[in-house]
Amino acid sequence: MNTAKRAALAGLALCSLLASLGTSIANVGLPVFAKTFHATPGQVQWIILAYLLSGTALVVGAGRLGDLLGRRRSLLAGIVLYTSASLACALAPGLGWLIAARALQGAGAALMMALTLALAAEQAAERGGSVMGMLGATSAAGTALGPTLGGALLAWSGWPALFYAGAAGGVAALALAARFLPADTERDRLSWSGLDAGGTLLLAATLTLYALAMSSGAVHGGTLLLLAAACAVLFAVAESAARAPLIRLEMLADAGLGRALAMNVLVATVIMATLVIGPFYLGTVLGAGPLRTGLAMSAGPLVAALGGVPAGCISDQIGAPRAIRAGLVLMAGGCASMALAVPSLGLAGYVAVLALITAGYALFQAANNAAVMKGVAPARRGLVSGLLNLARNLGLISGASLMGSVYAFGGLRLAFGVATALIVAALALTLANRSAWRSLLAK
Repeated sequence: MNTAKRAALAGLALCSLLASLGTSIANVGLPVFAKTFHATPGQVQWIILAYLLSGTALVVGAGRLGDLLGRRRSLLAGIVLYTSASLACALAPGLGWLIAARALQGAGAALMMALTLALAAEQAAERGGSVMGMLGATSAAGTALGPTLGGALLAWSGWPALFYAGAAGGVAALALAARFLPADTERDRLSWSGLDAGGTLLLAATLTLYALAMSSGAVHGGTLLLLAAACAVLFAVAESAARAPLIRLEMLADAGLGRALAMNVLVATVIMATLVIGPFYLGTVLGAGPLRTGLAMSAGPLVAALGGVPAGCISDQIGAPRAIRAGLVLMAGGCASMALAVPSLGLAGYVAVLALITAGYALFQAANNAAVMKGVAPARRGLVSGLLNLARNLGLISGASLMGSVYAFGGLRLAFGVATALIVAALALTLANRSAWRSLLAK
């Protein structure tokens, strides 16, 4: 791989890191925001939700936009939007301004998330697993770095520094991407007639309502889920009638792609369970203080960050289908151990099993993304990249609500018993029809 390609991949990796950093860096500042803007915890929570909702609702449309306008051009626009919105956050005179700027920052992150996978697949098609592992590692590093970096910036300079840091990173990413990513070509783009504005809006409404339902609790959750279901039906009807639909519904019926997306949802649900359940179990049941809890919780993101590239290399060596199954087996073993053995093993046992689950996740994610992106026609790489990110986000959103509720009802054993069942279901998807992967890879 030549120097220009390495620099281009470095820019894409930085985009991946910034998008995940935007999710986690502001969390540590919530008490400060509440004090600064004289707001309640429920009000300042929207600083986090605005970013997550915007990114989730727009990620598929962002990928499609890249297919229409050119992926390099659209990625650069996303970086500019992310950077400008970061500055607007830092300069926000009030809470409403800050929430609106965070929504714009999430929109920029949606373009960055959707298009980094697609562009990376173009830059290093022969080393797809390694590259996807690298992107997974930088994303995990952003998630792990956020609370630590955010706390240091808050102590050093105050809350605007949380967003100035994102702006500085955006400038660096823009410089690398603009200098080293090859220009878009006409044959890589679709025509403007492929823009499905109605479908994009309906999908965004469906995803926003679903995400709100998962974060609103039992009081309004049922109503919002019904509204989300209604919008989903309208979206399906609109797509079946559209001349150039955002998502061709038959794509989701494809054995290889449909299974890959379903597995992404299931696996992300389990990973979010480790993030949601961990603080409660460690602090309440094991009696770990804040420092020990934080160190134990950092084991997962640390393993994902350090193991991403090796996982990708393993995927390249043994093939994506085998690597996917191996990753799921590791995760299933880890979840079963968490349910059966960890309650008697204490803090060290929890950390060891968490590391096993995360290592399996890193292997699965690198191989699954590489297999899907390798089999996609060039003109639709942005769209499919957006679908992969959407599946992951839906799993994270669902896991935060559903798995937290299961833990509250039945404790660690029940929660990770359910997690084990979810991973076994994902494994069954790979074993039910192995020819699906051969079909996907042969496209």
